[in-house]
Amino acid sequence: MKTRTTLRLQMLLLGLCLLSALQCPAQTQPAKLAPVYPGKTWSSADAPEKYGWSPEKLQQARAYSGTIATEAVMIVHKGVILDQWGATTKRLNTHSIRKSFISALYGIAVEAGQISVDDTLEKLDIDDRAPSLTADEKQATVGDLLKARSGVYHPAAYETASMKKKRPARGAHPRGAFWYYNNWDFNALGGIYEKVAKQNVFDAFRQHIAAPLQMEDFQVPADTKFVNEPASDFPAYVFRMSARDMARFGLLYLRNGKWADKQILSEKWVRESVAAYSKTGGSGGYGYLWWVAVDGRHYPGVKLPDGSYSARGAGGHCILILPEYDLVIVHRVNTDIPNKVTSAQLGKLLKLILDAKPTDFK
Repeated sequence: MKTRTTLRLQMLLLGLCLLSALQCPAQTQPAKLAPVYPGKTWSSADAPEKYGWSPEKLQQARAYSGTIATEAVMIVHKGVILDQWGATTKRLNTHSIRKSFISALYGIAVEAGQISVDDTLEKLDIDDRAPSLTADEKQATVGDLLKARSGVYHPAAYETASMKKKRPARGAHPRGAFWYYNNWDFNALGGIYEKVAKQNVFDAFRQHIAAPLQMEDFQVPADTKFVNEPASDFPAYVFRMSARDMARFGLLYLRNGKWADKQILSEKWVRESVAAYSKTGGSGGYGYLWWVAVDGRHYPGVKLPDGSYSARGAGGHCILILPEYDLVIVHRVNTDIPNKVTSAQLGKLLKLILDAKPTDFK
């Protein structure tokens, strides 16, 4: 009898629990906010403190930048301008940031089936002026060039004196075995792209990147120039761009290649591009024409979160992407005149900016 009573009570309790579950609405997770993108113009935060940033510490960063050769800074958090100062609309030489631009074009060409990172120079019928490429050098792949590991040490256009001095001897390393910051690789990639895409790199960038991102200042041909030199058949491709347009490019990568409702670059390409294939000392590592933070190392004096990476140009130009913080920082220098911000100075500035971030940043 006692057992029957206990069983009835258990069944009754079970029924009450089921009834309660049916009557109570299920708990729902708060809706995830859609990523923010600029339209024809950027939106700005009303006040940095509303995003948890310290205005006082941002002012310290701004004050320090006034003591070095900084021309402009833009800080984009969650798709809006958190803070900015200097000549953010001025179109300046991007120097080696051009290489990250060409990396993006390769992502589009690979996705379109126009080229593969496994294609060799031999397959693509690529050669250069005498002394021309050897049979071994022609086994280098597009991927090797994107990683600056081609093993082709042919003289190149737009090389600095330092690059020429450090360039290994022809045949010193086989393809894929050694990282060297090699203008031959970078310039040849421009020529290869034009050959397979049948389009000038500048027109392609305008069509596939600048136009869909609604860049406000970039113009073709005014902001573009090929630099030809007798050493090589492959010219350097030089871009001028404003800080606010460079911030759009950085935001494209921060959003994994997506711009509003359009996937401009595949997520796979972005992921592969910002993986570190080589160790580069204090700067961390090197991907597909992108510099990659490794174990916090990227610039002197500042530790960055995992997954951070940057496009860099001589003199202190930088597009720094920090996915952990949903953040893009652009730094410009007027290198049209003899100006330079050293890596140590830029590292200090970046630390001052990041010191202003929310303590519970994410």
